[in-house]
Parts: sequence; structure tokens; C-alpha cells
Amino acid sequence: MKYKVALVDDHVLIAKALTGIIEKFDRFEVLYEVENGKQLVDKLQHPQHIPDIVLLDVNMPVMDGYETAAWLKDHHPDINILALSVQEEEETLIRIIRSGAQGYLLKNVRPAELEKALEAIIERGFYYPDWVAHKVIRSITSGDTEPEIVLNKREMEFLQYAATDLTYKEIADKMCCSPRTVEGYRDSLFEKFQLKSRVSLVVYALRKKLIDL
Repeated sequence: MKYKVALVDDHVLIAKALTGIIEKFDRFEVLYEVENGKQLVDKLQHPQHIPDIVLLDVNMPVMDGYETAAWLKDHHPDINILALSVQEEEETLIRIIRSGAQGYLLKNVRPAELEKALEAIIERGFYYPDWVAHKVIRSITSGDTEPEIVLNKREMEFLQYAATDLTYKEIADKMCCSPRTVEGYRDSLFEKFQLKSRVSLVVYALRKKLIDL
């Protein structure tokens, strides 16, 4: 039995190309293609249209990837979401993960990486691109063998804000402190978790359930 994939992308040619690629994979087949989240919601009203994975474009008209991922998280939490985007910005990745996606893939990847991402979503429940720190993935898959890391109240507060699209200056305003102090919280967390970027910090915190969505 093959895993069923639903494609949600407003670029018809891209959707058709993806369908052609996925249909060549041993373990996956395309159930259908739709052009936006609203069309997906309509499809999912019928049990026979419920896929194992939704391959979800981030930027679409009518109902974009963020809104669609959030809806799926609330109404169909068993459906895995692999987000697609042309953007490599931290803010895009953080926002779509917060919305409910279990994975993120750039549209310029080779078919082999697409297959790898689909396999990872099924087998491990998540997939993140190579430019997210490898230490995050190792931390997620290493179980409970790592030592407990203790965070103070202000570090926890910063961590929650870091998982939003706020800039560091805006976080400083929320926390009623200076941007330099916020940078101190960030650097302290980087050192404690042995991470090097805001994206890897947020992904780690979400997977370890240190923060709430």
C-alpha cells in the first residue's frame, strides 16, 4: 500500500510537475491536486479524500499555507504537513512550524530530497532542511539521554517570544528591557543548547515542548 499525498499549490504547472515526480516514488502516490487551502478544506469533507501527507505551498491566494496548516492542526491532526516554499528566511520557517507543519522544503530541491523528506515525515514525524543546524535533529532523535538543562524565568519568556515573528528589538520592548539584554538571553540559550541560530533554537524548543504554540 502506498502513502497518499495531497498537493496544495496555486501554480498548476508546479503541481503537475510534482505529481509526475511523486508518482515515480515507490511508497507514495498523489491523491489529488488543489490550488489553495479552501479547496483542500472542501475536499477533506469526504473521508476518501483524506491523505497521509499534505504537500503545502506556503504562499497562496484565498487561504495560504499558514492558515491551512493551522486549520489542519485543529481539524485533522493525524495528517502530516510538509510545507513548500521558495523562501529560506528564518521567519518563514518559524511561522509555518508554529502553524502546524512537521517539515519544510525549498522548491528548488532535487527529486531525491523530496522523496527523502516524504520518507522522513512518515518514519520520524518531521523533516527540516540541511540549513537548519544538524544538532537540532540529533537532539530531537537522541531520546532522553541528554542532561537536563535548566532555564530561568526570563530565558523561558524570551524563548516564547523567539518563536514569533517579532524582531529582537520588538522582543526587548515586550520584555521591558534593552535589545542588548535580549541578545544576552539569546546567547545564553545558544550556549546551553549548543545551537547557533534562532531557527534551530525554536525548532528545538518546539520539539522538546519547552514552549507552547
